[in-house]
Amino acid sequence: MSTGPTDRMLTVLIVEDESMIGMLLEDLLEELSCKVLGPANSVAQSMALIETGGQTLDGAFLDINLRGEFVYPVADALLARNVPFVFITGNATHGIDPRYGAVRTLKKPFMASAIERAIKHFVEYRTNF
Repeated sequence: MSTGPTDRMLTVLIVEDESMIGMLLEDLLEELSCKVLGPANSVAQSMALIETGGQTLDGAFLDINLRGEFVYPVADALLARNVPFVFITGNATHGIDPRYGAVRTLKKPFMASAIERAIKHFVEYRTNF
């Protein structure tokens, strides 16, 4: 996959508390020639990764509920840095905080093609930003 005008690999953050899903996402992203940060399984770990890798961060996949801890502080940090992200959830999407109504959401289980579409969105965002 071409990553855009800079031909730099996309750097994508994974925030997911289920290890199997995190590994699946990591494998899919690596197959799409992405550099992966994470998977992080908590807000604190995610924030640390954003602080260290945020300068080159091109997108993120955020599980909304991390063992009872909502990922919204991570979403806010990404918004402040103009980094696009996609929520992933195993629950109904109607429970998402209304502030994030415009954010794309993938319901688990998701198809590999949905991840590829999200990556294309990240590329488009980077190209247009």
